[in-house]
Amino acid sequence: MHAFLHVDREGALRAAREWDGRYARGDALPPLAGLPVAVKDIICTTGMPTTCGSRILAGWVPPYDATVVSRLRDAGAVIVGKTNLDEFAMGSSTENSGFGPTRNPWDLERVPGGSSGGSAAAVAAGMAPLALGTDTGGSIRQPAGFTGIVGMKPTYGRISRYGLVAFASSLDQIGPMARTVSDAALLLHVLAGRDPKDSTSVDLPVDNYPAALSRGVQGLRIGIAREAFGQGLQREVRAAVQAAATHLGGLGAVLTEVSLPSLPYALPTYYLLATSEASANLARYDGVQYGLRVPTDDLFTMYTRTRRQGFGNEVKRRIMLGTYALSAGYYEGFFLKAQRVRTLIRQEFLRALEGVDLVLMPVSPTVPFRLGEKVDDPLQMYLADIYTIPVNLAGLPGISVPCGFPGGLPVGLQLIGKPFDETTVLRAAHAYEQTTEWHTRRPPIVEKRERGIPHADSGRSAGTRERETEKRGSARTRKRPSRKFRKTRTRK
Repeated sequence: MHAFLHVDREGALRAAREWDGRYARGDALPPLAGLPVAVKDIICTTGMPTTCGSRILAGWVPPYDATVVSRLRDAGAVIVGKTNLDEFAMGSSTENSGFGPTRNPWDLERVPGGSSGGSAAAVAAGMAPLALGTDTGGSIRQPAGFTGIVGMKPTYGRISRYGLVAFASSLDQIGPMARTVSDAALLLHVLAGRDPKDSTSVDLPVDNYPAALSRGVQGLRIGIAREAFGQGLQREVRAAVQAAATHLGGLGAVLTEVSLPSLPYALPTYYLLATSEASANLARYDGVQYGLRVPTDDLFTMYTRTRRQGFGNEVKRRIMLGTYALSAGYYEGFFLKAQRVRTLIRQEFLRALEGVDLVLMPVSPTVPFRLGEKVDDPLQMYLADIYTIPVNLAGLPGISVPCGFPGGLPVGLQLIGKPFDETTVLRAAHAYEQTTEWHTRRPPIVEKRERGIPHADSGRSAGTRERETEKRGSARTRKRPSRKFRKTRTRK
């Protein structure tokens, strides 16, 4: 599946032996003692590369740990490796990685979502029970929905961003990915809290998230976002999410309808603001300080050739879009206006949340799509995040929990809460999860492994599988025999 870009085999085994020894001696153990955790390769780790899925940072090893990584280590977690992602977290399918795409464990011909597709695939396939992802416009919730796991984006400021390589600083947020809501709550509890190294982290009390899960949804008011169920939503997805809402109502939640009129404007607003911030944040990758350098005779040519060879097409596209939006004569018409619409979207969410405890909507308008299906159509690719992007613009907490498998492919239910009210979001998600069977489903590749049946792809390298995929793609484009000839062959 190419879920990992780097596996720290020796370091993980060494840490595991250490925790085994402490357990055997009867020592007091921290909450994640010995648990394997996968970390998205855009979060800094000492002793392991942090490439951001980009050739421009290939082989770069940070001199420090991100705050979330330090908190993982303090809690006893065993960091097994770094997971694949869309380059600099720019994408919705993990096809934009500079080191090749990740595959969905439910169907190896489909995408796992993005940009945290590597972390999602690793958890869904049982490679690690916990993983860290990052969410700028849905990059935790959308891949969680596509792979049938739980993924949570906390409120902006709830978890430190120190050591997270920036894509769009006002939107990026680290969050947990896990098989169950209780596991996600445990990981969130370890990560959350004020960090003096991050000026955007908020000094507010952190609830005991695992302890609050059992409260249920009796009496909770859940608002169904009217604008999220319009055109473009696949029929199977609509049915699964509506059935999930009805189920929550049966558990005692009070269902009502809420309106978010500016929801259709979230996508263009996001792609003006996020690309503008990206153009500024990625200016540092110029071949001078660290990362790739293409040697040339003059400085300007070195800059341009380094960035041309080091960045992929999607990153270049977003840098150019952001630079255009920030340029003289366009700043007020694009960037400033987008900031105003962002404020309007946040105000509408907060107004809706005055009358309800949670807002409910789909995670993505479709089930996981096929590899290569949208890679040449950026606008269609961007639409995969149409229901998750507004939550980032508003800075609210949101979660994805599996709510159906039409045709054997996962669908995610999204619950959105009030600022810093992760507790209520987790409560509702846990109540739904524990009264349905969707979280017990396992991808076919995992079920075969558990029964000892070797998978067809086992023993083959990722490169071999990629070449075979390319051959199949080429074969599809060859001229097919005529209908008459095919009928003749069938009769024979």
